[in-house]
Amino acid sequence: MFRLGLIVNPIAGVGGSVALKGSDDVVDEALRRGAVPQAGLRARSALEPLAGLSFELLTVAGAMGESVAREVGLPCELIWHPKGEITTAQDTRDAAVALCAAGVDLLLFAGGDGTARDICAAVGEQVHVLGIPAGCKIHSGVYGVTPQAAGRVAARMIKGELLSLCEGEVMDIDEEAFRAGRVRARHFGELMVPQDLQYIQSVKQGGRESEALVLADIAAEVVSRMEPDTLYLMGSGSTVAACMDELGLENTLLGVDLVENGRLIGQDLRAQEILTWIEGRPCMLVITPIGGQGHLFGRGNQQLSPAVIRAIGPERMLVLATKSKLASLEGRPLRVDSGDAELDRMLEGVRRIITGWRDQVIYPVANPQ
Repeated sequence: MFRLGLIVNPIAGVGGSVALKGSDDVVDEALRRGAVPQAGLRARSALEPLAGLSFELLTVAGAMGESVAREVGLPCELIWHPKGEITTAQDTRDAAVALCAAGVDLLLFAGGDGTARDICAAVGEQVHVLGIPAGCKIHSGVYGVTPQAAGRVAARMIKGELLSLCEGEVMDIDEEAFRAGRVRARHFGELMVPQDLQYIQSVKQGGRESEALVLADIAAEVVSRMEPDTLYLMGSGSTVAACMDELGLENTLLGVDLVENGRLIGQDLRAQEILTWIEGRPCMLVITPIGGQGHLFGRGNQQLSPAVIRAIGPERMLVLATKSKLASLEGRPLRVDSGDAELDRMLEGVRRIITGWRDQVIYPVANPQ
């Protein structure tokens, strides 16, 4: 089941209505002037579109998420507790780390640019994030245009719709300089943000993908990511075969080959051979969905046994597919049917899929029912 993480920075934007132009280091003064925190209300507006959807909500105790979740009527699991009554930037960072470790598929957070900075510093690009605008300053490209818009994007992701994944820039300004009338914006990093699917490259008339061009783009992206002295298990299928063509190597279309430093060092390997090769070595798996139902494992690649998959690890996999192939699934998730029910559950969730050169989408993976 989809796991949604929620963090609310309850003091985000608290200084705006009382002319303090932010909340950095002025919370006590803002409250003394009569400021009323608004972040919880804006988070509530984002959560309302999620009512009736099937997902797990993981959040933080009290005003950092629990309160608004209960107001909306969403059951939630508390993953972290803030240390004091008035929350701090460190609370946000610690909560983000805890939710990331809990395996959320999307981290939804309410705040401003300072909150985005804290999320970026804590988890970087390890988890997909989406901001609910609740601060005085919203310069970062990681927020929905409105709280309701952020909720609608989250709802589409929960429902398994095909969404592009992009790098959203995290920006913030010096509030002291801003209060003096000077705007000094700085770049603090990127976060991975879900967006609406757009076909912006490698298309023919009528918006249809050019298969050969897209496969070449995917192959170029994969080869550009290959690290030295790392073993790459190249799975079955024509999409992975395009990567082997890009490397200039012979390919076993319906088997598993092994590549290191641009050289073919093993062909059509059996499961036990794979285990022998990768023991104690850094390894990545390059795989594409096989079969009409979008199986990642269990159809045509049984050499990738449960023992092999566990040895590699779920986070050491590059999954490749054209957007056309994913769209043909009509919203059905990618399947895992390894024969090991516990492993299949471990592989569930939302996964980044390489769909072109510097192009990824996010797509759900689920067990067969």
